[in-house]
Amino acid sequence: MAALVYVAARAPDAGEDHGALASRFPTPPASAGLLKSPDGFTQLSEQALLHDFAGDLPLERAEALYAVQQRVALTLFSGRTIDAAWHSKPSWYAVSSQDRTMSPELLRFMAQRMGATTIELHASHVSLISHPDEIAALILEAAGQQGLDQTVQPG
Repeated sequence: MAALVYVAARAPDAGEDHGALASRFPTPPASAGLLKSPDGFTQLSEQALLHDFAGDLPLERAEALYAVQQRVALTLFSGRTIDAAWHSKPSWYAVSSQDRTMSPELLRFMAQRMGATTIELHASHVSLISHPDEIAALILEAAGQQGLDQTVQPG
């Protein structure tokens, strides 16, 4: 069985303007730290990445993420999905309740709209890093396995 797992992620519907959808929810603080370049790319300021994007990581780990941050195309924010796979595949969603990069209210809305099996973590946007056991368990559940201790050993 194919399944989808979203982790504090965008999940627009087909043809949906994600920016318009996001504007219905509180503006996340990290938005103020987007540094746009004339060549059509953007990245987070150091303060926005350390405090808003990776706020629940140890400072040293967050600084390492800042050091390797890649720019993203501004078209990421305006592009539209052609087909929303969550309409035809079972979905799981991890909401980061302390996310300052995407509004937690928006994350909850998208998870509920898709009918996803949902967990909520007291985490920043990078819950994949700050809560690896919980995310691994969610992925294993989506894959049809019974629990984390079957295949993943804490590291």
